[in-house]
Amino acid sequence: MRSPSESAFAPKADPTAYVASGLHDTARDWPQTNCYADLWIEAIHARGLKPEAMLAFTATLDFEGDQFTFFKPPLEDIEALYGFSVRELSIYDDLADHLAEQCARGRLVLIEVDAFHLPDTRGVSYGIESSKTTIGVNRIDPADRVIDYFHNEAYFRAEGTDYDGILAFGADAGRLKLPPYAEILKADFAPLGEEAARDCARALLARHIARRPARNPVAAFATRLPALVERMSTREPEFFHKFAFNSLRQLGANFELMGSHLAWLDDADEFVAEIEACRAISSGAKAFQFLLARAIVRRKTVGLEAPLAVLSETYDRLFDGLTRRDRALRLAS
Repeated sequence: MRSPSESAFAPKADPTAYVASGLHDTARDWPQTNCYADLWIEAIHARGLKPEAMLAFTATLDFEGDQFTFFKPPLEDIEALYGFSVRELSIYDDLADHLAEQCARGRLVLIEVDAFHLPDTRGVSYGIESSKTTIGVNRIDPADRVIDYFHNEAYFRAEGTDYDGILAFGADAGRLKLPPYAEILKADFAPLGEEAARDCARALLARHIARRPARNPVAAFATRLPALVERMSTREPEFFHKFAFNSLRQLGANFELMGSHLAWLDDADEFVAEIEACRAISSGAKAFQFLLARAIVRRKTVGLEAPLAVLSETYDRLFDGLTRRDRALRLAS
């Protein structure tokens, strides 16, 4: 077996000196988006590639009735752009052995774990409460009980009892009743060069724009909001944070990422208005979180309609511009 540093999917990644992608810059409205999208951003960045290229899927965000889409980059987009393929990993034996085998083959293992054992969630979940999340295991040393992993906006290390907690399945019969869901990320093919990646990303953007929701998702959210506020007003205060994560963070972070995607594509200032619209939705969703928190305490939705109407109009303006531009490009070609 090769040494961990030689065989890792991201061999240069170091938990003590890791520099995250600019998509996770703390100056952004949403430095964290969701665990799965964030993991992909950092995994691609750690290979020296541009995660901005894969973000066309943000055009398809919808309101799902009680939450906005928990958005994830489509695996077919990732394979087309970066040459990465993803396959499910069956966990039928000791989990550490499975991880060691795959890491030795230069693969990243995407696996669902309990954030209770992740030291990077200190102050949120670590040692406080169980919470399902996904990490990308890049290195593992079973002998010393050390695991290096991508999670959220960076790259971290867990060891000792944290290592034991993360890898509980198979280590002690009965601790985890079911094996965690796991996938392996394989770098099977060469990634596209920059020019080819832009061409591919434009084609993907057109495809995803065509697949966007039939109804404005912000307008759909506004319709349901009074009932949701009533529901939250009867719940414990902590419930609001869960709701906000699954609604306004997904809305705002999605369109902040779309703005970054358009900026990466924008080599001729063709998306200036659309980038600004994305920024407006992102910052507007962040501001609306605070308005909503106050409304829930008062059990009143007065004053919430106007800012949501602005966000809804901005969404329409964004996609009007994108569809016009896409139509013009099709005619030109």
